[in-house]
Amino acid sequence: MSWGWPGSYLQKNPTTTSALRVDLNADIGESFGLYQMGNDELLLRSITSGSIACGFHAGDPSVMRTTVRLAARAGVAIGAHPGFPDLVGFGRREINAEPQEIFDFVLYQIGALSAVAKAEGVRLHHVKPHGALYNMSARRKEVAEAIARAVASFDDTLMLVGLPESELIAAGSRLGLRVAREAFADRSYEPDGTLTPRHLADSVLSEPGRAAERAVRIVRDRKVVARDGSSIPIQADTLCIHGDTPDAAGLAAAVKLGLEQAGITVTGLTQ
Repeated sequence: MSWGWPGSYLQKNPTTTSALRVDLNADIGESFGLYQMGNDELLLRSITSGSIACGFHAGDPSVMRTTVRLAARAGVAIGAHPGFPDLVGFGRREINAEPQEIFDFVLYQIGALSAVAKAEGVRLHHVKPHGALYNMSARRKEVAEAIARAVASFDDTLMLVGLPESELIAAGSRLGLRVAREAFADRSYEPDGTLTPRHLADSVLSEPGRAAERAVRIVRDRKVVARDGSSIPIQADTLCIHGDTPDAAGLAAAVKLGLEQAGITVTGLTQ
């Protein structure tokens, strides 16, 4: 059953805990040359989908190929993780690019990873923007439209991943793309539902128990506790663990175990 569309499985089954299911994703393939980022091979044991860096904010052709192979071997669905052309800032600095520029470099990155995937005998499943590009697409319609148009023009069967109630999800829906709403098990939230800026204290949850507890509450209760202690509503089709979070593999394993112990099935968005 496909449940990444608007009107998802979770919406249709709000009170049946035993029937709840969610995708668990991570950003992977973010090493570059001699510089290693995270432990993708270990992380892939716990996740059901992975978003692979495409060479602009992280990754390179060899890392992309290796990561695609590792994901395919682990049975993990892969997607493109395009970001701003900013290796020095890891794609987390906002760039004032025109919508056409954003369309072009998103299309370029999807095409690059798709070529690698095709050579390895697998296909792309989704697209999820990275870092500053992701955050800008949540609030700026013109950025969201540029990304969604690039995805639709390349392959309109690809799923577009973004924050719930964001401009990116709205843009993807308008263009007829499948969309998946994403929440974060390893990040702190602000009262308005946005992610806590990384320069603030406790913006990243590095303790496995806290991440697992947050994940279960998001899926089961559709709520997340914000940094000020308030409870905010949230709906998610997929949960993310950042690949560069300290001990991301341990966090992902704890989150998966916590979800399963709560009776929540961890399964890919294509299930």
